Amino acid sequence: MQEHLATSKRNSHMELNEVYFWTNTIKDWKYLLKKDKYKKVIIDQLQWLVERKKIAVYGFVIMPNHLHILWEMLEKNGKEMPHASFNKWTSSQFLKDLRVNHPNVIPYFEEKTPERNHRFWQRNALAILMDSKPKLEQKLDYLHLNPLQEHWSLAIQPEDYYWSSVSFYMTEKDNFGFLTHYMDRM
Repeated sequence: MQEHLATSKRNSHMELNEVYFWTNTIKDWKYLLKKDKYKKVIIDQLQWLVERKKIAVYGFVIMPNHLHILWEMLEKNGKEMPHASFNKWTSSQFLKDLRVNHPNVIPYFEEKTPERNHRFWQRNALAILMDSKPKLEQKLDYLHLNPLQEHWSLAIQPEDYYWSSVSFYMTEKDNFGFLTHYMDRM
């Protein structure tokens, strides 16, 4: 990783070939991701982007209303950055399922703008450049401990929460098929 003299950008902008801690939140903090089928949509898209060598994923956790990912954009997906493709594809899959299985939920995500009728992800996800190994390790610990926070209480031990990369770092077994150890990047 390049060392940067400037402070890390705390916005949604990401550059290719840099590692970022990315927080993406469901619009209005709704608990859309509480259902495992929507977590699976996220996993499927991460797998797809990794298989096509658009991204590298070093860590993640999927929470009921947001997610954290330590990742690197390797190349554009067509004309757009991979995180934009991620948001578009996951949103289209959420909408497709909601139309069939939960149509009463759709109004919570309606947004009448020229470019879209629905929004599932809040605007301007938080992207923090990981410009040092200690910073990356702190964020990796943070995301792995997120499910244990008192207000979530999703697990007793980090490894008890399935929707995270913690087991990969504890056992070196990749249950999701798309993870890269951060030490392989450094």
